[in-house]
This record gives sequence, structure tokens and C-alpha cells, in this order.
Amino acid sequence: MKLLLHTCCAPCSAAVIEWLLHNDICPTLYYYNPNIFPQEEYEKRKSELTRYVEKIGKVEIIDGDYNHNDWLQEIKGFENEPERGTRCLQCFKMRLLATARLAAERGCSHIATTLASSRRKNLEQINAAGEWAANQTNDVAFFNKNWRKDGLQERRNVLLIENGFYNQTYCGCEFSYGLSVGN
Repeated sequence: MKLLLHTCCAPCSAAVIEWLLHNDICPTLYYYNPNIFPQEEYEKRKSELTRYVEKIGKVEIIDGDYNHNDWLQEIKGFENEPERGTRCLQCFKMRLLATARLAAERGCSHIATTLASSRRKNLEQINAAGEWAANQTNDVAFFNKNWRKDGLQERRNVLLIENGFYNQTYCGCEFSYGLSVGN
């Protein structure tokens, strides 16, 4: 399987990458997160993921363009939606559609996302967005795996400590910032 893995941050990605490599799947990573605000936060998360990828080697990382204004246009009208509401679904769809399109361009047969490892996200929304995005291309399928099971959540926590990852307190967008800080 040739997999393009959408990645959101090092804490959510490390155990997933490790599992894939252990199961003889060498993913190409795609860091595409125009939702993250402010840009300094985006850069901090990207830097942590890049540091981890350089440490483990073997894995290519592609840096998607950061265009927060495009993201704001994509979620326009959903700004006041609650966390895990329609705004989040639109955000997932935008990011996973970009992933599916890049996968098709690069000849990857599958896409997946580390968003599915976060307990703060609605797994059904992520899976629906992933299936939808894959269906927008002709030759890409969504690799639907629950990255929260089979000891991966526990492994995530171990890798977070072992690697001294910066562990953010909100999903990334300005609409979630005040909801998650301190929780």
C-alpha cells in the first residue's frame, strides 16, 4: 500500500507513524493545516513533527501551504458552530480533499489522517470526511483505522514524554482556542 498520511502534530502522529512502519507501510507525510492559528502555533507544531521525522528517518514529509485565509473562506458561516460541529466537518473535508488530490498526483493508493488519533475529535466526522475526500478522486481509498485502539493511545502518551513533544491545548483554530485552554 502506498499511503499519504495527513498529519496534524507530533503528539497525534508519532504512534501512528510507528504503527505503520511496524506493519511494513512506509507513509509519506503531508502536513497541511491551514486551520491552525496563529501562524506561530502552526510553525511550532510543524517544527515538532519535522524534528520527530528527522529523528526516525525513512519517512518523507511534505509541507502543505499555510493559507489561513483560504481556510476562513472554507468555514465561512460556521464560525459560531460548537466544537465537533459542522465547522469541524468542513475543516476535515478541506484538509482531506487536499490530501486525496495530492495522493492521486503522487500515485498513492490510500490516504489516512492522524486527526483520527485525537480523543478531542469526532471520529465519525473524520471518517466521513476521509471517505468523501477519497471519493472525489478516482484512484485513492481512505484507510479507515481507529488510531485510538490497540494500545495506540497509550503509546501516544509514552512517545509524547519520551520525545518531549510540545503538546498543544487546543485543536488549532481560533474558534477552539478559548474552549480548550486549561482543560
